[in-house]
Amino acid sequence: MRYHPIDPELFQGNRQRFMRSMRQDSIAIFHSNDLMVRSGDSFFPFRQNSDLFYLSGLDQEETVLVLFPDCVKEGFREVAFIKKTNDYIQRWEGHKYTKEEARVVSGIEKVYWLDEMETILHELILLAKRVYVNLPEHDRFIPEVPSRDMRYARSLQKRYPAHKFHRAQPLLKKQAMIKSPQEVALIQRAIEITGKAFQRVLHFVKPGVAEYEIDAEITHDFIRQQANGHAYAPIIASGDNSCVLHYTRNNQICKDGQVLLLDFGAEYANYAADMTRTIPVNGQFSPRQRDVYDAVLRVLKYARAMLVPGVLMEDYNKEIGTQMENELLGLGLLDKNDIKNQEKNYPAYKKYFMHGTSHHLGLDVHDRSDRYDPIQAGMVFTCEPAIYIPEEGFGIRLENNILVTDHEPVDLMAHIPIEAREIEELMNARQLV
Repeated sequence: MRYHPIDPELFQGNRQRFMRSMRQDSIAIFHSNDLMVRSGDSFFPFRQNSDLFYLSGLDQEETVLVLFPDCVKEGFREVAFIKKTNDYIQRWEGHKYTKEEARVVSGIEKVYWLDEMETILHELILLAKRVYVNLPEHDRFIPEVPSRDMRYARSLQKRYPAHKFHRAQPLLKKQAMIKSPQEVALIQRAIEITGKAFQRVLHFVKPGVAEYEIDAEITHDFIRQQANGHAYAPIIASGDNSCVLHYTRNNQICKDGQVLLLDFGAEYANYAADMTRTIPVNGQFSPRQRDVYDAVLRVLKYARAMLVPGVLMEDYNKEIGTQMENELLGLGLLDKNDIKNQEKNYPAYKKYFMHGTSHHLGLDVHDRSDRYDPIQAGMVFTCEPAIYIPEEGFGIRLENNILVTDHEPVDLMAHIPIEAREIEELMNARQLV
């Protein structure tokens, strides 16, 4: 792995909390992600299933974790199964975990080869009354390709129809929303890498540079700093592209007078950063660009202060909508008639700011969460207001990552330049060198 070893106490604690939330006489089974075919006989780079990693730290394909807190068979409360290597695999694919290495990484004593799983797991399931299966449960995304977890769950239901099956995700979501200090430190490391890459970009961007060249500069800095790579497909959007929310082609030339919207984040030890900055290609915002930029930044600062325990996300988004409405009125993008005639379910401000302000951040960029739970200390959120004006050819989005505490929100990106004047000064200082 590129990242430094993680103290297995993190994963041991995660397992203990999860097992305490399981029903009595239950067993839970978690699978690694599949290797996904890219083309021919080649695969996309492997990325571990976030839930299996969260509970074990095992960062290798063909891995299975079994948790059985009430197991009457001594020593089988936690079991891991890993891929058995050989000289052929070693030569063609490189090193795989030994059993001892898997024990050290995960803190799990019982580690077996994967080809031993069926016999061992069959006995354990017969000792249980309930089976927790880990299915993908994103409330705004339905995957078309069944995961390894999904396929195995279906086979278990056929093989053990008298057992009761339960969903692991509701338990994981409740737990994983609250980040431990060690998790926050890993997110902070991803943020540090992201911030340094942004500093590199500020010294690189100028009229005539291609979006893909900027993409390459960021990728270079990420890998150099031991990141896994990008936590998500980077958005390098100049000019009109800055109004496309998920623009990822990154193939245009940056022109004088345009803004450049940069939405990227490093992934370190599978934990994500998620940052957005909008900068002037020539190092100087136009008066109109600056007015819109400052309006977005004011909304970010207002929203950031609202990320405190007890606040409901629905109330949070309504309040941010009101603030954005005021800014759009001030910019002349809305008038009083727009407000008077707006639809209840689609307020007028959504013409220029159509997405949510915040989402959970962790092992996934859009991390597992229950959007109806109140905000709690230990949660990490993005804060990303924006104003998109296609008719004027530019959009402004700004985004920082915020840790909720019992006192006041902690901006984990406070050290990364965001004030318009600072951005301009850093870009112009580069041009003087």
